[in-house]
Amino acid sequence: MNIYLTYKALHLIAVISWMAGLLYLPRIFVYHTENQSDKNISRVFKTMERKLYFYIMTPAMIISWIFGLLLIGSIGFEQLSTYWLKAKLLLVTFLTIYHFYLGGFLKKFELDMNTRSSKFFRFFNEVPTILLILIIFIVIFKPL
Repeated sequence: MNIYLTYKALHLIAVISWMAGLLYLPRIFVYHTENQSDKNISRVFKTMERKLYFYIMTPAMIISWIFGLLLIGSIGFEQLSTYWLKAKLLLVTFLTIYHFYLGGFLKKFELDMNTRSSKFFRFFNEVPTILLILIIFIVIFKPL
């Protein structure tokens, strides 16, 4: 079996899982914000948010990075000098920062200290989509 293709498949599986969480967690925050006054519903959202973040998103992010770095190692670390790979890594770093920023909101919801509106989270939910589109185009077209 080709090790490069194995790493690539595992990388893509992890990225898809991570992206699903990055897109879904802010949507849960929208509904949580709209139902903060109902303690029973809020408790359910807190459980959903925590499990999604810690059991799916964070492991998927870590696995994405591991297999991404293994892919770079497979093609040679000299590829780090290419523009497209630098751009991709920069955008993935932004996704990682976004991930941890969501973790900050998670903590605020857990402590009943959220001050953001559902409209904010609806807008904020678009950030990973834009980054994903840019990353895909960079990886497919590999500009100089």
